[in-house]
Amino acid sequence: MSYDLNSSGGGSERASGNRRPRVGLLGTGPWARRTHAPALAAHAGSDFTGVWGRRPEAAAELAGAHGVKVYEDPDALFADCDVVAFALPPDVQAPLAVRAAAAGCHLLLDKPVATTVADARAVADAAAAHGVASVVFLTLRFAEPTAGWVLEQAGRSGWFTASAHWLGAVFPPAGEPSAYADSPWRKAKGGLWDVGPHALSVLIPILGDVTAVTAGRGPSDLVQLALRHASGAASTAVLSLGAPRAAAGVGLELRGAEGVFRLPDWSDVPGAYGRALDAVLTAARTGVPDPRGAEFGARLTEVLAEAEARLSGSEVAAPVA
Repeated sequence: MSYDLNSSGGGSERASGNRRPRVGLLGTGPWARRTHAPALAAHAGSDFTGVWGRRPEAAAELAGAHGVKVYEDPDALFADCDVVAFALPPDVQAPLAVRAAAAGCHLLLDKPVATTVADARAVADAAAAHGVASVVFLTLRFAEPTAGWVLEQAGRSGWFTASAHWLGAVFPPAGEPSAYADSPWRKAKGGLWDVGPHALSVLIPILGDVTAVTAGRGPSDLVQLALRHASGAASTAVLSLGAPRAAAGVGLELRGAEGVFRLPDWSDVPGAYGRALDAVLTAARTGVPDPRGAEFGARLTEVLAEAEARLSGSEVAAPVA
């Protein structure tokens, strides 16, 4: 089916005609303040409607900064909006995303969608059941020039191997932590769950779905993944939020029959978030699911959950494809 942003979605008083889609934001943390809210306010094709947060004073402050409504209840925000953007911890995001989908709202999700397979699958299933569009904001898939680079490499064949690293200094062993350090879920789940989705969001569309996973630990929260892909290629990913500042950085290198290709640098993350909103609106208007949607987000959670199970030595959490 196709989606009409002027008639579908939650709430009984949806406007009709040429009204611009209305977007609400859930979350008030540093990511919401620095990226989500500014991007939503600047977006030319929609109206930033309001903010809900678990801390009412923070929600009021963020809403006031952008001249939008503050909501005391997320369901009231769902009733007023066509699209809901999420800037929440994953295990808070997931149940609220299910509720938003049931209210008919299209979903602009953050990564990871959830940290359990059951919760991630519930979000994907809710989006499908209620006929709403979804996109997971995976920075490298929307920033430029990285987004175009991924599409270009996905068109090549003959891949042999790839190596990725995303080493953040959110919790460095010495010196001041970053602005994102006051995040209980990041402290608990580490780089595997916070930056692992970024690495997988590039490796999977280029090399194919993951068919086998092994994982090992290093210093701090460092995790090294060894992956096999449907194309037959092998890849590695080294992930951490606890790197020394001098060692922090991001890189990805592909090697295959056509040569060696390295991920370019990127910038303008708020602009990338605006393009993610464009993708949600396009999927909603056309009825064509975006490949970076909740279903892909659920697959990322399956792979990460399996890696986590390997690290703990427990039974594999979810079978690979």
